[in-house]
Amino acid sequence: MCSNTAPSKNAWIANLRKPMPLERKLKLLAGNTWIKISKRQTCCGHPGEPGC
Repeated sequence: MCSNTAPSKNAWIANLRKPMPLERKLKLLAGNTWIKISKRQTCCGHPGEPGC
């Protein structure tokens, strides 16, 4: 599960470097970022995915 603190810059970049198609990566990045913004949280609930 996610912690109450924002992920480190290195962890955020590492999540973006995971091997997956660019289209899926961008979709996850946008979706996970939207979850964090809409719920006013530092974590989207999907640790290890782009944007979380």
